[in-house]
Amino acid sequence: MQRSVPRQPLRFSTQTLLLQLAVVLLVVLLSAAVHAWLTYDRVGSDAENQALTLARTVASDPEVRADVLAISDQPGAPPASELLAGPLQASAEAARTRTGALFVVITDETGIRLAHPDPQRLGEKVSTDPSEALSGQEITTRNTGTLGPSAGAKVPVYAPGTGTVVGEVSVGYSMETVAQSVARDIGPVALTAAGALLAGVLGSFLLRRRLQRLTLGLEPEEISTLVHDQVAVLQGVDDGVIGVSADGRVSVFNTAAQRLLDLPDLSGSRWEDAPVPGQLKSLTRPGPGPVVAGAAGPPMNALELVAAGRVLVVNARKALHRREDLGWVIMLRDRTELQELTRQLDAVGTMSTALRAQRHEFANQLHTLAGFLGIGQHQEARRYLAGLAATGPLKFPVDQAELLQDPYLQAFVGAKGVEADERGVALRIGPETLVRGQVTEAQDVTTVLGNLIDNAVNAAVAGSSADRWVELEVLDEPGDDGGTLHVVVADSGDGLAEGADAEGVFAEGFTTASGPVRAGGGQGFGLALARQLARRRGGDVKVLDRGGRGGPGAVFMATLPRTTAGNPAANDLGAAGKDGNG
Repeated sequence: MQRSVPRQPLRFSTQTLLLQLAVVLLVVLLSAAVHAWLTYDRVGSDAENQALTLARTVASDPEVRADVLAISDQPGAPPASELLAGPLQASAEAARTRTGALFVVITDETGIRLAHPDPQRLGEKVSTDPSEALSGQEITTRNTGTLGPSAGAKVPVYAPGTGTVVGEVSVGYSMETVAQSVARDIGPVALTAAGALLAGVLGSFLLRRRLQRLTLGLEPEEISTLVHDQVAVLQGVDDGVIGVSADGRVSVFNTAAQRLLDLPDLSGSRWEDAPVPGQLKSLTRPGPGPVVAGAAGPPMNALELVAAGRVLVVNARKALHRREDLGWVIMLRDRTELQELTRQLDAVGTMSTALRAQRHEFANQLHTLAGFLGIGQHQEARRYLAGLAATGPLKFPVDQAELLQDPYLQAFVGAKGVEADERGVALRIGPETLVRGQVTEAQDVTTVLGNLIDNAVNAAVAGSSADRWVELEVLDEPGDDGGTLHVVVADSGDGLAEGADAEGVFAEGFTTASGPVRAGGGQGFGLALARQLARRRGGDVKVLDRGGRGGPGAVFMATLPRTTAGNPAANDLGAAGKDGNG
């Protein structure tokens, strides 16, 4: 059995072409028909007017009027032979021959033919109604008589000197002659119609090609499916998508991009005038840029930036369809939480390392205490315990660490002190440090404080001073909705470079590292991220002192509102201790 193969539907462009051809053909045929009809009617009207003129001429001839009156006065109609040889027949035939009319007929007051091109019709009554002309009216007609279809006129014949109608003159021109005239005139019309049809066909083909080029050869159903898919994908993904067309206009700016950049929908605006970070625009400008190795397709530029308080990884790829340049596609990915979690993990790892390093010292302290008790030196054991109580159970290489009452700050700063000590930098707590509450926003405090300490340690290591140190002062200020933590960090480095802008250190990509910043490597974003995070909480990070070469270096201050909570019991104990020591 043979299976029937379903017919493939015509392509939309083919359907459009056929429809256009049908419309052009219909318009041309209608135009030609209307033109032919108008020409036919015009030529027929000219024939009627010509017949009316000839009929008036014949009817006004005095001899014709007299001859018709003479015949009308006779009883009955003359025989056909007499009429054939009479003067009326001669006059009528002379007029017909001279003008090329189909017929010139003269009748009496009863409608009997007195002159007719067909001699056999003489003496008979006319085939058409002569009553209107015999009543004194001039009329034009189009009808079919004994000689065929004609366009003619009927005019009354008046008796000389009386005004009495004694007959009528009927003149007609053959409509077949009119049709021949129309046929002669229709030739140019047909040529014009054919030319219009050819031009329509050519225009339809050109329009079809342009339509295919504009739609990239896709059918309307495919375009509709792509639009639905595009909307679903662009609005459903968490990544920001920005499309820049080849003419430099923003064609796509999805909801995620608006959220990540904190901007309204920029679709339709010029890319160069769009209020987006300059780094984004630089990715789409001609010239070499950072390229992601191993990326499939056209080269893809990538960078990392801070915008609207978020750390974003941005990729830009050239969009091509065959050899046609469609513009650029820019992808935005949010790495803020990843950066914060990474720094938290680094802090935890640092603290774990410090705790492992102190484990042996803690074990030694327990062994020492056990030894004092074993030999009965109870007084020495008490003094030893008093010393441990004053300095803490674990001893970090941080001067005056006991000024930090908060356990989280003690552990975190102690871990940072271990890292700094490994690099030959002494981390110390300033004498003005006073923290009475407890840290409630450990993640934000870790990010800001860790960045400031790390940058200060890097500056101290890179500085020219032989004495390498970093000093930290922390002060909390109580508040109704949470305490504000004030952090000041100073170092022994060479300060900001001469001529450098104090605000420039907070720009994306600034780093105190000696090596170059690798795109997307995560360096150069610490201060920028710290400031963005502080400002998001209503605080700030700024430079208090630029420092100078040889030290001391730059001084940074951070203000972090709503990051601590009061601890009255701890405050009371602290106050009692101060009074007891005073």
